Amino acid sequence: MKRRDLLGFAAGLSALSLMSARGWTAAKLGVGESDVFVVVDVQNCFAPGGSLAVKGGDEIVPLVNRLARRFRHVVLTQDWHTPDHVSFASQHPGKKPFDTVALDYGTQVLWPDHCVQGTVGAGLQKGLDIPHAELILRKGNRREVDSYSAFVEADGKTQTGLGGYLRQRGLKRAFFAGLATDFCVAWSALDARRQGFEALVIEDACRGIDTQGSLAKAWRT
Repeated sequence: MKRRDLLGFAAGLSALSLMSARGWTAAKLGVGESDVFVVVDVQNCFAPGGSLAVKGGDEIVPLVNRLARRFRHVVLTQDWHTPDHVSFASQHPGKKPFDTVALDYGTQVLWPDHCVQGTVGAGLQKGLDIPHAELILRKGNRREVDSYSAFVEADGKTQTGLGGYLRQRGLKRAFFAGLATDFCVAWSALDARRQGFEALVIEDACRGIDTQGSLAKAWRT
């Protein structure tokens, strides 16, 4: 098991439980009817060669497929940006990717153009094979606000609807995997906890971007 396997923080804090897929048996976490596997943004733009490539972003696909077969309930998410999205460095003269700007809702990291609606880059990675997924949730589709989290957009108030969907389905515990650990996976899992769900991140089924220490910061959150 990895060093962060089953590392739990106080439930009163905006904290996560972290586990390794290899530690699944040791953890004896039986998957039941109230559990959901949330696969975050396993898209072409985040694979090697993509416009916002995450190192090893394609390596997790076989593991994600295997894990998904353990769950009756699976949700997939996709970044789904407009071509002129406010989070793109190309929309801010004089700025480059990974710079930051102040927007109405706070500090925004600027990214290369990625996951533009309807493009090949926005598609799910080849090899991702989860035919029983019950929902594909697209986020970040409003030009004026980014959305790392699958639950709440970056303004901290606009709901995506995922929380309501899970509650109406009677789902209480969410296991997270995908891309990238330090942004969309972490924000989704933390917001799941804030909305009253139990949240666990499967560490070796994720990969991070790690810009300006963001990966270490995500693990400390």
